[in-house]
Amino acid sequence: MAMAGFSDVRPDPAIIRRAQHGDMKAHEVLYASYARPVYTLACRILDRPALADEVLQDTAVEVIRKLGDIREPETFPGWVKRIAVNKCLSQLRSPWHKRGVALDRGEGGPSLDPVQADHAPVIDAGTDLTAALAELSPLTRTVLWLYDVEGYTHAEIGNLMGKSTSFSKSQLARAHQRLREMLGDARGANECTQTSNNS
Repeated sequence: MAMAGFSDVRPDPAIIRRAQHGDMKAHEVLYASYARPVYTLACRILDRPALADEVLQDTAVEVIRKLGDIREPETFPGWVKRIAVNKCLSQLRSPWHKRGVALDRGEGGPSLDPVQADHAPVIDAGTDLTAALAELSPLTRTVLWLYDVEGYTHAEIGNLMGKSTSFSKSQLARAHQRLREMLGDARGANECTQTSNNS
């Protein structure tokens, strides 16, 4: 699977310090390190490229505003991921989200415009998997992505969503079942997501 993740975000501590002191070049370096994983996360959860781009920009603004909160450089990737996840969940809670779901879709499902192409996630399983993910409800898709790909535990997901651990587990089971049905292969869900030992 050719996909940049937050585990690949490892900025030099010196770059973080320079950015904390207002060095714009350092901010650009940091942005380049997290733009793709943030966009990938948002695109998979929201299934709308325009909203994913908005989440990326909102995340970047918050990173600049709150970068001074970072004391340990190694916490930077997880910190950025938490910001991005919260931005995605805010979008899902928005009354405008359901209204605009169809606006960014063509006949073949979600697509990306050229401006956003450099952030586009590349998934080896191809369009069948992309279409299958798009068919999941936003809530179910979010639990799937946060658990199987981003490594959140059920307890963490429940907390983020204001739900119970059992809620997260049931949504994940539903997601895996739906993917198996849609892809017509029990391996389908595993091709999309990474095996996790979280509980």
